[in-house]
Amino acid sequence: VQLQASGGGLVQAGGSLRLSCVASGRISRIDDMGWYRQAPGKQRELVADITSSGSTNYAHFVRGRFTISRDNAKNTVYLQMNNLKPEDTAVYYCNAQTLALNYNEEYVAARTWGQGTQVTVSS
Repeated sequence: VQLQASGGGLVQAGGSLRLSCVASGRISRIDDMGWYRQAPGKQRELVADITSSGSTNYAHFVRGRFTISRDNAKNTVYLQMNNLKPEDTAVYYCNAQTLALNYNEEYVAARTWGQGTQVTVSS
């Protein structure tokens, strides 16, 4: 399973960005999907996650500004980020819990990380 994230960039404070993350591979099922971020010198932290049925969870510092959603038919999770602040600057990583076939034709559960996409918010 591979996760490909996109949508990062440079934006002024108060602006918006939309991140996307597509899962590919011989996927049988995707359970929860989420977005994390890591700023320089800081630990990676949860931003938001979403279950396969659409239940969401947000970190307190993005609640009311960010919205996570997913399209199960496209194996894709999104993060709409509004009213961005300089402190939102970080590399954003997507994450998914999947059940997929391996090379031995066995179903394997795994948690996979995307490659990260840089979000920079200028003041």
